Amino acid sequence: MEDRKRLFFYLLLAAQLCLSSTQVLRIGGIFETRESELVSMDELAFKFAVNNINRNKSLMPNTTLTYDIQRINLFDGFEASRRVCDQLALGVVAVFGPSHSSSVSAVQSICNALEVPHIQTRWKHPSVDNKDTFFINLYPEYTAIARAILDVVTFFKWRKLTVVYEDSTGLMRMQELIKAPAKFNLKIKIRQLTPGNQDARPLLKELKKDKEFFILFDCSYHMASELLKQLSSMGMMTEYYHFFFTTLDLFALDLEPYRYSGVNMTGFRLLNVDDPWVASTMDKWAMERLQGPKQESGLMDGIMTTDAALMYDAVFMVAVASQRATQMTVSSLQCHRHKPWRFGPRFMNLFKEAQWDGLTGHIVLNKTDGLRRDFDLDIISLKEDGTARIAVWNSYRGMNLTEKSSRENNNVTDSLANRTLIVTTILENPYVMQRKSEKELIGNDRFEGYCLDLLKELSNILGFTYEVRLVADGKYGAQNDKGEWNGMVRELIDHVADLAVAPLTITYVREKSIDFSKPFMTLGISILYRKPNGTNPGVFSFLNPLSPDIWMYVLLACTGVSCVLFVIARFTPYEWYNPHPCNPSSTLIQNNFTLLNSFWFGVGALMRQGSELMPKALSTRIVGGIWWFFTLIIISSYTANLAAFLTVERMDAPIDSADDLAKQTRIEYGAVRDGSTMTFFKKSKISTYEKMWAFMSSRKNTALVKNNREGITRVLTTDYAMLMESTSIEYISQRNCNLTQIGGLIDSKGYGVGTPIGSPYRDKVTIAILQLQEEGKLHMMKEKWWRGNGCPEEDNKEANALGVENIGGIFIVLAAGLVLSVFVAIGEFIYKARRNADIEEVSEGEERRPCCSLWQCVSFSSRMEEMGISLQCYKGVRRRSRPHSEARTACVLCQPKHTAKREGARRDSST
Repeated sequence: MEDRKRLFFYLLLAAQLCLSSTQVLRIGGIFETRESELVSMDELAFKFAVNNINRNKSLMPNTTLTYDIQRINLFDGFEASRRVCDQLALGVVAVFGPSHSSSVSAVQSICNALEVPHIQTRWKHPSVDNKDTFFINLYPEYTAIARAILDVVTFFKWRKLTVVYEDSTGLMRMQELIKAPAKFNLKIKIRQLTPGNQDARPLLKELKKDKEFFILFDCSYHMASELLKQLSSMGMMTEYYHFFFTTLDLFALDLEPYRYSGVNMTGFRLLNVDDPWVASTMDKWAMERLQGPKQESGLMDGIMTTDAALMYDAVFMVAVASQRATQMTVSSLQCHRHKPWRFGPRFMNLFKEAQWDGLTGHIVLNKTDGLRRDFDLDIISLKEDGTARIAVWNSYRGMNLTEKSSRENNNVTDSLANRTLIVTTILENPYVMQRKSEKELIGNDRFEGYCLDLLKELSNILGFTYEVRLVADGKYGAQNDKGEWNGMVRELIDHVADLAVAPLTITYVREKSIDFSKPFMTLGISILYRKPNGTNPGVFSFLNPLSPDIWMYVLLACTGVSCVLFVIARFTPYEWYNPHPCNPSSTLIQNNFTLLNSFWFGVGALMRQGSELMPKALSTRIVGGIWWFFTLIIISSYTANLAAFLTVERMDAPIDSADDLAKQTRIEYGAVRDGSTMTFFKKSKISTYEKMWAFMSSRKNTALVKNNREGITRVLTTDYAMLMESTSIEYISQRNCNLTQIGGLIDSKGYGVGTPIGSPYRDKVTIAILQLQEEGKLHMMKEKWWRGNGCPEEDNKEANALGVENIGGIFIVLAAGLVLSVFVAIGEFIYKARRNADIEEVSEGEERRPCCSLWQCVSFSSRMEEMGISLQCYKGVRRRSRPHSEARTACVLCQPKHTAKREGARRDSST
């Protein structure tokens, strides 16, 4: 019996020892409740953390954590002060909450006085005097958040941004961004949501009207959820908008309705969801929440918010700090006595030194102010498969792209698959034409052409569907004097259309307002005009191969060479010879190159017929050889050019280039109104084009046409020249043989696919166009739509038979030569008859006077004197010189007419 009593005593003693070794720590929580929720998310996380700590004895093996929860209304600072005093009277090691700033200040002042740690998990602007020595906040420090916002804006290279904030604390968080314009060339507009009113549609409507595509929202996740719904109802959930939410709970919102909208949505995430322990804890939280009352709308079912995760980590930080605290007792504190907790400073230091890898990453507190300055933020973006991390921002290292983002899939179909794009275009042959059919066509089947084939190929590569719409005003797009656009460019600016697939020229002014893909066709401006009529050939068209100047130069050259040959033949002794070789003692020597014979030699060589005259001296042969070479080149060039001039019909065009148009006013010219061609001349600084624009602008009602069809009609029916793209001229001239291109290209440019500025489709379309170009499909499509039946006269390139109208002038020249020869023969006959009569008269008077008088004939003793006399004689015969001892008077046929006649008569009588 005594043994049983002794055993019972020992068991009771052991139980008391066990109970005495288990320590109980109490923490206090003050939570504000909203009308829409029974229990706040912070309170649920607070209880969830305490239960997990008590279940897992590895963290606090000899300690049980308990809590005391007090609920207050919003904005009730007095009630918060009363409730915290009640908790301190019970004995707590730390106080959590509340969240509103007015209540926080009341609780914080009491905790500072009684030296009890006050733990916050919401954003709070720190006090200026830094007297909150017992204040700890696990929410990321506000200046670091401000730097993170600025780094994201600069990462996306935004140059224009609208900041929409909910309350005045938002401006504090935006202070680094507000200072940015001076450093980063950033234009910022700041707007505030209407306080107490969740309907932001008037403001969103204004932003949409002002074309503000980059918007930063600084608001709570409750307001963010409402904003997303209103943005969707306003039609702003498109790929052209980029929304940046500074709330850390963007990942927790229900973004399912917006996943396939293409909208760009970026935000921060503090939770380290990639960690397995974090994922497991969030799954446990979700299971408990799904079993409890339904959460507020806007959040995904069972999701843990950032505030809840911070509260969870804060409770665990208390457990970590208390594990290191030994022999720490918690005493009851009275607010009216102002007697602080003696272990408060020690526990506060242990708390600041504690480190923990929690749901929100690695937690390290600043030992001076108790703020969390070292942390990581995930930069998340909305994708079709949900939110994805694109970068990581660290409070000390800044932005760092993640591996997944840096090796992003380059498949061009990712962002366009299963999308329906609105495509604006304009009727223009052969790019876009109305399809002819007996049946009534609807949708895209109404159209055909090069651009429709291009659109089909792009759709096959990128995987999108499209709806083709004609531009409302039927214009390509140009700016008026106020800088306002019209046509397809305006529809892209207003986001009425996603793509502009048409013969839309890439220009500087358009590139500033919209984006273009790489050109799918290169071209230039040229002149469309009626094909000039062929000129009627003249009877002297055989003279056309050489210009009149060349004919004159050839004639002068022939005359000059003949004179040079005559002179050189007189000087050289090798061209003089004895006409009677059998009589060596004859005093007569002869030279064949008289003035007429020299000219005849030149003419014969020029006509490629030669003559009986052949030069004997080296000097005269050099002259002859050079003349033959000259005539060879001239005749060869003439013969080669003669065939082209006689067989090809010459076109007499009144204009040959843009300079010819600018120099005249008889032929009117112009371009399509509000097109790129008109803009080119309007903006050009070249004098010729400025003059042409002055002409066109002075006659806007007649010079500028509405479209190409109207311009072509005017070219065919009136004296009008149209300035348009060379590709259109090529297409038109293939189908209308009365039209042709005049001159070359005035400029060089290209057609591209237009997209709104910042469109994600631009790069994808560019890659697809380059792929089509490399595969040769662009060329095949152009051959398909540009190839026409051809013009008959262009297809027949055979030479035509020559008619009288081509070479009739040769017969006229022949006839004129024959008639001239008859008249010359008659003249020679008359001249000879008269000369014979004179000779007879001289013969009768020979007996009465001597043959030559000494004063009429002179004998020369030197060779040079004979050469001088030779140049004055008209005949190629003279007497040889004799020594002075044998000198006798000889009658040389010199200037006295009668002396020559008498000598001739004497020779006639001797024979």
